[in-house]
Amino acid sequence: MAMTTNLLATSKALKFHFSFFSSFPSRPNHVLARRLPQSMASRVPTSCCYRETSLKAMTPFMTPEPEPSSVSDGVGILRFLKGKTYLITGATGFLAKVLIEKLLRASPEIGKIFLLIKSKDQESANKRLYDEIINSDLLNYLKQIHGGSFEEFMKSKLIPILGDIGEENLGMGSEIAAMISDEVDVVISCAGRTTFDDRYDFALNVNALGPGRLLSFAKNCKKLKLFLHFSTAYVTGKKDGTILETPLCIGENITSDLNIEHELKLASEAVRKLQGSGEIKKLKELGIQRAQHFGWENTYTFTKAMGETLIQTMRDDVPVVIIRPSIIESSYKEPFPGWLQGIRMTDPMILAYGKGQISGFWGDSQSFLDIIPVDMVVNATVAAMAKHGCGNPELKVYNVTSSSHAHPLRAGEFMDLAYQHLRDFPLTVIDLARWKFHSSLDGFTSSVFDIIAKQERGTKNEGGEAEESHTTLSFKGRRILDYFVSLARTYEPYTFFQARFDDTNTRSLIQEMSMEEIEMFEFDIRSIDWEHYVMNVHLPGLKREYLKERLD
Repeated sequence: MAMTTNLLATSKALKFHFSFFSSFPSRPNHVLARRLPQSMASRVPTSCCYRETSLKAMTPFMTPEPEPSSVSDGVGILRFLKGKTYLITGATGFLAKVLIEKLLRASPEIGKIFLLIKSKDQESANKRLYDEIINSDLLNYLKQIHGGSFEEFMKSKLIPILGDIGEENLGMGSEIAAMISDEVDVVISCAGRTTFDDRYDFALNVNALGPGRLLSFAKNCKKLKLFLHFSTAYVTGKKDGTILETPLCIGENITSDLNIEHELKLASEAVRKLQGSGEIKKLKELGIQRAQHFGWENTYTFTKAMGETLIQTMRDDVPVVIIRPSIIESSYKEPFPGWLQGIRMTDPMILAYGKGQISGFWGDSQSFLDIIPVDMVVNATVAAMAKHGCGNPELKVYNVTSSSHAHPLRAGEFMDLAYQHLRDFPLTVIDLARWKFHSSLDGFTSSVFDIIAKQERGTKNEGGEAEESHTTLSFKGRRILDYFVSLARTYEPYTFFQARFDDTNTRSLIQEMSMEEIEMFEFDIRSIDWEHYVMNVHLPGLKREYLKERLD
């Protein structure tokens, strides 16, 4: 399909039908967050065997901080939220759903939240809203708060809009677009294609051009206070040392050789030439090649960088905040510990390890595993929104990360905690060995090969065949091996990651908040107890999500 097809605008007359709420049966979905016994903590080493370097010596940019403001109003978050109306893209995604829940819970007097939902028609968009957001267990706490009036409250706040970030004018009809532009105060760009090796044309259309389309729409919003964009902390490409909170600009901190229009033409021409067999694979390879040519790890971070540069170029006097989170994982506290949607960055490795499919991974035990709980990303976002939603025409970047604080999490520490949890609460009946870090891809590949071959030999022996030395794998075994090798190659930039993210803006924001705001919108990374989070929060949450996906 030609890339230009994705860029055609659609003009469909939309009508809101809220009767769909009553047409679906109520389906309670309770999640019990099972905690590990307190005695578990005593088995966790207070000084992990992988912590070899003084962390304070590695954080020269960190300075002592004053206590937060005691002024009751602080940044004025609740005052800002009251009555504001929002347009959010990517509304059914992990991060956006947690943001929506927080906005509704923190400020019941919030205005409308228009949710841009990609679907075939308005009816199916309504159904997606109900199935994927309103009926999500994420909103269980809100259901308890509002009781019998929950659905009525949701109907008054969440407005599904049929549209697509990949189309001009966001795929909205002119009447609906005009109605929204009259009401919206804050536009939030949360949509994106997050596959690291995505096909180049699709990633360009959504990650690079999508934010520009949304910003063009925001410029027509009569009451606009702020345009907020979610990027990634890894958007600056292959960097060493400290990564600053500065906007991306071609010709300054991005090579002037990068020409986005040229990249669009290159992808469009590739689509035209590659129609047919092998098209998807070759378009994925093209994305990786272009990313690495310009100094990025993968197609995702490369195209997200393009999206940021377009925002910087197009924004004129529009107030803009860019949030750059690192690896977003399950919630730390809100609305309850361990909420997760999907099997995310580190999770496939943990599950494979727990099931005995791998015994280690290609990486460095001393690398920084820059995990950030999703609720802390959301709380930082809301605080930044309130601070900058006053119409001041500036662009501010916030790194919401964990490697910058006094006690960052090392990959070796994380896997040590995972080993102890999975040993005491196993996924399957296996004798789990301590996680091993392989210094080479060949070493990791050989290790996985041996595990698969051993499992295949065991299967044959149970069938009565004589044991034999395996030098080849079955077709299924080879596919499993290829999957893990591909995963290792994809994650290599992160399993050897040694740079650290400056979070001066993020820490300064905390200092402007009142004690009441900090309690309600906590995102100080220094408050994270990594042992508690990994063993008692994240891994139990991951298990729940894994079991739910298997049932689905």
